[in-house]
Amino acid sequence: MQLSKINSLVELYFKKAQEVDGKKPFLKWLKPNKKTYNWEDITERIYKLSHKIKSLINEGDRCLILSENRPYWLMSDISIMNAGGISVPIFTTYSSNDYEYIINDCKPSLIIVSNDNQFKKIKNFLNFQTQKIISFEKIEADSLIIQDIFEEKKFTKNINQNLKRGMPACIIYTSGTSGNPKGVILSHGGILANCEGALELLNPLVKKKDPVFLTWLPLSHSYEHAVQFIQILLGAKVFYAESLEKLISNMSIAKPTIMTAVPRFYQNLFSKINTNLNKQVGFKKTLINKTINLGKKQLKKERLNLREKIVNFFCQILVRKKIQKQFGGNLQAFVSGGGALDKNVGEFLNAVGLPTLQGYGLTETSPVVSCNLPGNIKVETVGPPFKTNQIKIAEDGEILVKGENVMIGYWNKEKETKEIIKNGWLHTGDIGEIDKNGYLKITDRKKDIIVNHGGDNISPSKIENFVCNNEKIKQCLVYGDKKNYLVALIVVEKKDKNDSTIRSILENINKNLSIVEKIKKFKLIDEEFTIDNGLMTPTLKLKRKKIIEKYKQDLEKLYN
Repeated sequence: MQLSKINSLVELYFKKAQEVDGKKPFLKWLKPNKKTYNWEDITERIYKLSHKIKSLINEGDRCLILSENRPYWLMSDISIMNAGGISVPIFTTYSSNDYEYIINDCKPSLIIVSNDNQFKKIKNFLNFQTQKIISFEKIEADSLIIQDIFEEKKFTKNINQNLKRGMPACIIYTSGTSGNPKGVILSHGGILANCEGALELLNPLVKKKDPVFLTWLPLSHSYEHAVQFIQILLGAKVFYAESLEKLISNMSIAKPTIMTAVPRFYQNLFSKINTNLNKQVGFKKTLINKTINLGKKQLKKERLNLREKIVNFFCQILVRKKIQKQFGGNLQAFVSGGGALDKNVGEFLNAVGLPTLQGYGLTETSPVVSCNLPGNIKVETVGPPFKTNQIKIAEDGEILVKGENVMIGYWNKEKETKEIIKNGWLHTGDIGEIDKNGYLKITDRKKDIIVNHGGDNISPSKIENFVCNNEKIKQCLVYGDKKNYLVALIVVEKKDKNDSTIRSILENINKNLSIVEKIKKFKLIDEEFTIDNGLMTPTLKLKRKKIIEKYKQDLEKLYN
């Protein structure tokens, strides 16, 4: 399939559906008693749902999707586009204010909800006279039940031929670290260009094993939303995880070959594996240390001598294979995006047999800009740019991106669009550099840089990653803009809540930091930063502004 000649995401789906065996398993939700859908099942349901949606909306209408990950999500997304609508996925973890803002901002004519729990979150913001509702399960309001739509006998097998690459496919609201979410309008061509760029990355992996994905990152996130179409392009089998808590056990069932996630997931994985390995003693401990050391040498393309090769062979059999088996045994690659992956975490996971490819992107770029390549991983970077976009570094170090993947603009925000896209170049707000091999390295985010009283520019995220690598520390926020020194909020388990222990840990961490990066004082807090309490975005990034507002007095007391 020549992706550059495909006009829309709808055309991509139906072309692939014609190529594959209709009986081939496609989508499976790992909740108990859920069926596996093959390509024929999905295609027939998309035809039926498209037919119904077309009767409810006008061309270009926005259609909201509020649901957990499940097969109906993908069916709804493609059906909306096939019916001529624009898909508007939203997170199930938004605040009431966010729901109200988004519904008023994009004015959807159709709302698709999964169940009554989700419906209750938005019912007060809906106009039941003008907005139609389709639900996956029965809800307390009048709605069309999706199962009834699927059982209808009269429908047309229509494929929308009017869609073009430059037309809007979806509006994805950025979770944002402050202020109201912004609706990013992504085109069919933008996401298709991302799929084309991803092929170079994935081709070596899918040649080894038939592609199997385990999806847990919300499909309302631009990263996982785009991954859907890569899965379609590859004819992959896709499992939807039950929950984050059951992710590891779900991996044993799904046996994924490829999995995408955000850095927080890998940080937690690193902590769990490392904690378990640190419990080992004697020969086992020696073997584990050898596994990590030799794995890092291989990662850095350093040659192993004969003795090291023999030891590494046993490390592969006795350590790496066992670790891989815990994750299904077929994993070809973890792909990390949505934030900076700590170098130590990346090196460790690769060394113990879990290939981890760090990439970079943002919602406004559909979303991936660059990614490390299998067999050529440089963990301190986010890899070379996709061939479907260009990058350059501005004079102030900001990363600029140009290509079909750059968004059409922000919905209803012409001023903000002009501020971020200048002469076709998207100004990412991230600071970076390109190494001699063409690999992109992210050094910080413009707005998150701390400038101390001495005028030094300090990366808080870098220090926070160092701190959170310690198994006793769950979360950390570094503070110190326009101050003489840095302080931190530290979240720990109750059993570890000991000032002296944490002080000792920070003293050791400070030894590896420059003078201006050292944490001089800290405050232990009981409350974890979460999505539910509004202190984390749905993609598990700290909402710095909100955390600082909440703990401003505690932070300022550390300067007394």
